[in-house]
Amino acid sequence: MADLNGKGVTTIIGGGDLVAAMEKVGVADKMNHISTRGGASLELFEGKVLLGVATLDEVMAPIVV
Repeated sequence: MADLNGKGVTTIIGGGDLVAAMEKVGVADKMNHISTRGGASLELFEGKVLLGVATLDEVMAPIVV
């Protein structure tokens, strides 16, 4: 994945253990996005609405100009 970053590929990793492994081998800084919440990342990829994101959408909607 680290080799694909910068070649038109978006690299996303999720989950505390995976993040720790990427940091241990020194490639975490080459990822586009790191989430320590692996379960939430999977839900997002499944197309589910995340409560925190939905709440931000509701709060920010009146502010958008």
